[in-house]
Amino acid sequence: MTRRRTPEADLQRAVVTALRFSLPKTAIIHHCANEVTEPGPRGAKRQAILVGMGVHPGFADLMVLCDGRVLFLELKTPRGRLSPAQAGFRDAVQAQGFGWALVRTLDDALGALADHGLTTRVAKQDTAQRPARRTAP
Repeated sequence: MTRRRTPEADLQRAVVTALRFSLPKTAIIHHCANEVTEPGPRGAKRQAILVGMGVHPGFADLMVLCDGRVLFLELKTPRGRLSPAQAGFRDAVQAQGFGWALVRTLDDALGALADHGLTTRVAKQDTAQRPARRTAP
């Protein structure tokens, strides 16, 4: 049996591994499973239950809490686009002063840490050598 290609999930696993390695041990990296992929009425019922329990449409894939800062990371494949709910979530958290970044590569994730002032256990790269990060598509 072959595994289905899951490039976004593969990226997320790589990012989580890198964040666990590079952030201080006290950092919290959290993924909120905020959608049900089960088709049909059973999946719709389960999704309704989760929404009633506080699941927020468009919530970022990862939330990083470190050094008194909060950073939300939305992971996308190179061609992936934000849904309207994800764009609304981005706008809402940025309006409240929290960090948010679009992550398409592992370098994007590590750059987002530096861009949002999170300290890491890895030697800092000179920002003049690192390309500018985009936070919106």
